[in-house]
Amino acid sequence: MGNLIKVLTRDIDHNAAHFFLDFENAQPSESEKEVYNQVNVVLKDAEGILDQLQSYRGAGHEIREAIQHATDEKLQEKAWAAVVPLVGKLKKFYEFSQRLEAALRGLLGALTSTPYSPTQHLEREQALAKQFAEILHFTLRFDELKMTNPAIQNDFSYYRRTLSRMRINNLPAEGENEVNNELANRMSLFYAEATPMLKTLSDATTKFVSENKNLPIENTTDCLSTMASVCRVMLETPEYRSRFTNEETVSFCLRVMVGVIILYDHVHPVGAFAKTSKIDMKGCIKVLKEQPPNSVEGLLNALRYTTKHLNDETTSKQIKTMLQ
Repeated sequence: MGNLIKVLTRDIDHNAAHFFLDFENAQPSESEKEVYNQVNVVLKDAEGILDQLQSYRGAGHEIREAIQHATDEKLQEKAWAAVVPLVGKLKKFYEFSQRLEAALRGLLGALTSTPYSPTQHLEREQALAKQFAEILHFTLRFDELKMTNPAIQNDFSYYRRTLSRMRINNLPAEGENEVNNELANRMSLFYAEATPMLKTLSDATTKFVSENKNLPIENTTDCLSTMASVCRVMLETPEYRSRFTNEETVSFCLRVMVGVIILYDHVHPVGAFAKTSKIDMKGCIKVLKEQPPNSVEGLLNALRYTTKHLNDETTSKQIKTMLQ
């Protein structure tokens, strides 16, 4: 592992986050392989999920026609035929969120275990840290796409209304086996969230903390705050930034930094914005604001609208002003 990471020690300020996390090339060591391979099975489907979500067009036209001509059976059938395969896709996205949750819990288990500190874990297990980062990167991209696509909720609402009408009239609901009532209820809650994947991850992290009573909560929150600091330091230190060989790595780092801040804010009792927080929020926001505005507006909005503690009285006026 030694040549994978060149730790630049800065013991003067005891800042543990001053090391280079190789998001581009990290490879699993023997001890990481088991968890790495389990998570990899999930992550290799992530890009395909994003592609499908990006190309999701919805059945708005067919649904409008069916609603405007409620007695025209042909138009009702046409709308139903258009919606059923789309709901199949939505089911696939929802099921992927469940797989992602399980993968995250496996990673948290590995990255928070004793006897190592979170910083030692992230330094030693760079391939797992990279996978954790990839999950956060995927999550923010998924939620950005979902937020800008109202067709998703419209299609699913129409599907559920039509399904219950078919039940009342005892009509055969082709495609009902795709999404039964119980699953439809769970999916409905998932898609009702503005940022469904982020909600899945923060719930999973909170659950991980509450189920592992023997593990101090700090192991988990320190893992998140260290990851945020590592991303910030890599972005603001020319020496590190010059090691990135791919332009995309900068936006990857920015997304990961925002993702861990939001998770930390949901899991930590006082959140990310309090004075006692282990995340340098002013530094992180400053790094975001130094990027081209159109590339980070979505990330700044994620901090504004999907965090839990931003509007608490304990949040300094300066941070609130920076995010206005």
